[in-house]
Amino acid sequence: MNNPRSINEIQDEIIDEFSMFDDWMQRYEYMIELGKSLELIDEKYKTDDYTIKGCQSKVWVFAELEDQFIQFTADSDAIITKGIIALLLRVFSGQKPQDILDAELYFIDQIGLKEHLSPTRANGLLSMIKQIKLYAVAYQTQIEP
Repeated sequence: MNNPRSINEIQDEIIDEFSMFDDWMQRYEYMIELGKSLELIDEKYKTDDYTIKGCQSKVWVFAELEDQFIQFTADSDAIITKGIIALLLRVFSGQKPQDILDAELYFIDQIGLKEHLSPTRANGLLSMIKQIKLYAVAYQTQIEP
């Protein structure tokens, strides 16, 4: 499924959605709901090979290239973390590798996510982004120029 919307359009959409909530309890609840709607990773990818290093909780991310677009699936054993990865996949899944590599992730700061995460969760967030970009680097080399 190719995503015609740009990474920035999706980020702006997320910022709009989060601006509807008055406080962080509501935002956390929304993130938990997003996590529940996450397209789950196939059980066969729930191995150390697909685990994000640097996350306190278990997070698995799998990526595959379909018609020059990367499709991601993921899961986590922690509900907030699952919401975070759901947000990241919403932004990155269905995008071209080069667009992922060029992306400036501004929605995280705009919705105040980073400052509302514990230091270990914030590190985990950075590790998730790093892994997504590593997949993009790997797949970029497979695409014909």
